[in-house]
Amino acid sequence: MKFVLGAYEQRVNDAVSALVVAKAADRIWQHDATFWGGDPARKGSVNNRLGWLDVASQMRERVDEIEAFAAKVKTDGFTDAVLLGMGGSSLAPEVLRQSIADHGPDGWPRLHVLDTTDPATILAVSENIDPVRTLFFVSSKSGTTLEALSLFAYFHEMVETAKPGRAGENFVAVTDAGTPLEALAREHRFRHVFVNPGDIGGRYSALSYFGLAPAAVAGVDVAKLLDRGIAAATDARAASSDALRFGVALGDLALAGRDKCTFIVSPRIASFGLWVEQLIAESTGKEGRGILPVASEPLGTPAHYGADRVFVQIRLDADSNGAEDALVGALASEGHPVVTIDLDDAYDLGREFFRWEFAVAIAGQVLGINPFDEPNVQESKDNTNRVLKGFEASGKLDAPFVVDSGVTAIIGGNETEQASLTDAIGVLFSAISIGDYVAVTAYVQPTVRAQQAFDDIRKAVRDSRGVATTLGYGPRFLHSTGQLHKGGPPVGIFLQVTTSSSPDVAIPGKPFTFGQFKRAQGIGDFQALVSHGRPVVRVHLGTDVDAGLNQLVEAVRSFAASPIAGR
Repeated sequence: MKFVLGAYEQRVNDAVSALVVAKAADRIWQHDATFWGGDPARKGSVNNRLGWLDVASQMRERVDEIEAFAAKVKTDGFTDAVLLGMGGSSLAPEVLRQSIADHGPDGWPRLHVLDTTDPATILAVSENIDPVRTLFFVSSKSGTTLEALSLFAYFHEMVETAKPGRAGENFVAVTDAGTPLEALAREHRFRHVFVNPGDIGGRYSALSYFGLAPAAVAGVDVAKLLDRGIAAATDARAASSDALRFGVALGDLALAGRDKCTFIVSPRIASFGLWVEQLIAESTGKEGRGILPVASEPLGTPAHYGADRVFVQIRLDADSNGAEDALVGALASEGHPVVTIDLDDAYDLGREFFRWEFAVAIAGQVLGINPFDEPNVQESKDNTNRVLKGFEASGKLDAPFVVDSGVTAIIGGNETEQASLTDAIGVLFSAISIGDYVAVTAYVQPTVRAQQAFDDIRKAVRDSRGVATTLGYGPRFLHSTGQLHKGGPPVGIFLQVTTSSSPDVAIPGKPFTFGQFKRAQGIGDFQALVSHGRPVVRVHLGTDVDAGLNQLVEAVRSFAASPIAGR
């Protein structure tokens, strides 16, 4: 790990020295909850969230169990495994799938991660598997996650149809002890139930059963992964470790105005940004403070970045890093603070899972917040439930001026009036000031075309206005950056993009479909942003998504080409 902090070097050194004097590392390893503040409620919350410190060592003792389970799945002829989960239950397995499993030997089941309510995405997975030869992980810490349980109902009915009375053989639960999901698994005679330690929050669970069990089934060497994590934990016991210095740098730079942590990641491990995005946003974005994680933003030049950025390059030595290395060198030369992390191979992600968890816990202490709670995540869930209950009562889900025949734009706080797309984009983006960020929250299927359109939007906004941009696919981001959107600094500008769902997919036992569920989640989040006074425009693309995306990109480019008032 290499730090090039420029003008911030001395203040970070001083902050590190202060934590060393305060015996920060010792206090953390002693599970001293007062390290994050003396408030009794906060201490109680922290006390029940420090299991991640030791979980790699605990899981190392259970590797035989995990590997035997994975081997039996393989020999029983399963060709696919589908993970049904959200947020911390799904993001680490997705990283391990893309970075390791997809590059490993043949013969192991293909892992699919379904962390969405998007009907098109669900259908794409359904049509690409044989349900009889597919293992389904139902992963939820609380055991009550509505998305995961709805997906379970859908796939359980599919398997039950194919093999009556024996569907449970195709299902595995990963959850805490005593949850409704554990009871459901026992009732339906699941193949296995992995009961996770209860003192680990979802976003800190990468090296627990939540991350390891699906990865092992996909052929990942979980022992090797854990050994790297254990080594990182050993290093972090030192009074002044790289992990501690990293956390201090993230927190102290944020206090100095460098609160947009921008990742530049080697292509093979690019998905690591998804996991660390949730870790940072949910851990630090609260009480009006926070660090904005900026993942997968198209590369620019030093001139395109404002003075509110800190850059973290995560390099895989065997990968192609020429463009990234050149940019990082230029950024450092221009005075931007830069941290570079080198990985020998993809299994070093085990080390990085732990190191980032430790660093973000430190950053939370520097910022003066509790990094282990997520007070604003429930808000959008409550709004979604309220919208769905209203739909059940009235049969109406959306405002009457949201139509599927074309593109519709709605300005937050003025929802009773319809605005043209160009006017709405102009109103929203004219609110941008230095130090803000623009968040695209997309309730659409993450196709190649959609990704390209959103990349074009992010690049146009960043290059013309010099602000950081983020992209979150809904509802995934509600369990990730959604906390920071509502609880973090009030400097976000939000472009919400929604679509109709055709064809749609029914949820067994529910009075609403997956498409209606997703739409309700978008409405609920829109309402939450408005209630917090965040500038937001909702653009509904209708049924012709590609045509709608083309109109949206052109509207943003038109705005980007316009002169900035006062300049």
